[in-house]
Amino acid sequence: MSKENVNAGGDGKTMSFWDHLDELRKVLVRVFVVTLLFAIVAFCFKDRLFAIILAPGSPDFLTYSLFGRAAALTGGTLENFTPQLINTELARQFLIHVRMAFTMGFILASPYILYEIFRFITPALYSNEQRCFSRMVAGGYVMFMLGVALSYFLIFPLTFRFLASYQVDVSVVNMISLESYISTLVTLSLWMGLAFEMPVLAWLFARFGFLKADFLRRYHKHAVVVILFLAAIITPTSDAVTLLLVAFPMWLLYLLSIVITARTKAVLAISN
Repeated sequence: MSKENVNAGGDGKTMSFWDHLDELRKVLVRVFVVTLLFAIVAFCFKDRLFAIILAPGSPDFLTYSLFGRAAALTGGTLENFTPQLINTELARQFLIHVRMAFTMGFILASPYILYEIFRFITPALYSNEQRCFSRMVAGGYVMFMLGVALSYFLIFPLTFRFLASYQVDVSVVNMISLESYISTLVTLSLWMGLAFEMPVLAWLFARFGFLKADFLRRYHKHAVVVILFLAAIITPTSDAVTLLLVAFPMWLLYLLSIVITARTKAVLAISN
């Protein structure tokens, strides 16, 4: 940031510190109101909301159907999968309904939230800084949603199917609580979304000269160990299958970060 005391509204007038705080307060109020409205809508459409949330646990989910067709092409079959979710606390289902409504409200309002952030910050930036910031915000948002989508459509369904159908003995029946299901889904989605920010951060650090592709290549083996360690922290379960499902995309993102860093350095060298 190089422009001081610039109006966050972008009208070119100077603003005091307290004016900036007042403008920030207005931004936070607008963000809260929009998020609340989306949360109320999500709360009212309970059936559709939980149809989306509970879909990865359904035996006819898209991912399971695709794997079933792939198994059929090779002459095999996909084992039947009929999990049952239970609730053990009186008010838990209502509280989960409220929590997931606010979560969905935040997701739906996220483009508007990013717009408000961009609108508040960019007047204090030069034009080249605005372009850099807009690319970072847009790229970060897209990569985060891709991480969430990967978790929703692949990592969580495979994790849930493996763990929900795993038995140490046929006499021990798996009855998964709704709280456990929701917690695992949200945790994996959040962490995978954050993990997908790796290429964006690599681009940003390379642009400012803090990171080089040679450094990432040199410490690739060390990075694999760190990725496995982070995957073990990210996964809410302790099984190796989930760990590998999380670690493999992170490793691919690290390789992508090397490519992006090298390309960014080449582009900057040409432009200079």
